[in-house]
Amino acid sequence: MTNTADEKAIDLEWLKSSVATGGRLAVFDLEYTTWEGAAARRWSGPGEYFEVVQIGAIVLELGSNLPEIAAFEVLTRPVFNPTLSDYFTELTGISNTDLEVGAMSFADGFGQFVQFCAGANRIVCNGWDDRTLRDNCDWRGVVWPFVAGSFGNLRPMFENRVGKLNNAAWSSNMPVSLGLPAPGGAHTGLGDVRAIAIVLRAMLRETAAHSPRG
Repeated sequence: MTNTADEKAIDLEWLKSSVATGGRLAVFDLEYTTWEGAAARRWSGPGEYFEVVQIGAIVLELGSNLPEIAAFEVLTRPVFNPTLSDYFTELTGISNTDLEVGAMSFADGFGQFVQFCAGANRIVCNGWDDRTLRDNCDWRGVVWPFVAGSFGNLRPMFENRVGKLNNAAWSSNMPVSLGLPAPGGAHTGLGDVRAIAIVLRAMLRETAAHSPRG
């Protein structure tokens, strides 16, 4: 997986200062081809690639309670392994029929994602999805349009809050890890980014509740 040296670890202080300054925050999540045990072996099995199948994203206004102001989701066709595994379909609910009916090329889907994120102060994800995007661009000969520092990683902040045990800091698990209701749609692009948004709002509320009042 590509090592993107210009990505930034996002912490609560950055989030608070960004809310104070204002603007827009894009949050995105990927679903990509997988098989049982692939994550544990880091897609090192014969013919295994983490090809992007779905990109989901929302834009949050950097203001009170981080309201969602736009949403985006697209299916893209894998090439190395064009037939989805049963494991992937059971995990995400995305079927081969869904791809036949509604998927586009990765280049086209990625291009729409780039347009969707235009104007955001920062683009963030929970983990290394930006690296996955870059690898998929390299495989498809797609130009990488983002400048250094465009992406931020929320995972260190989430792990600092809930730990790593039982994948507590995964996007679909984070709301429950904080004792909050999950939004549904776990392991889908929009479901996971909306789970992230729930957590960011809750962490900001916690910070405000513990801040000294003048």
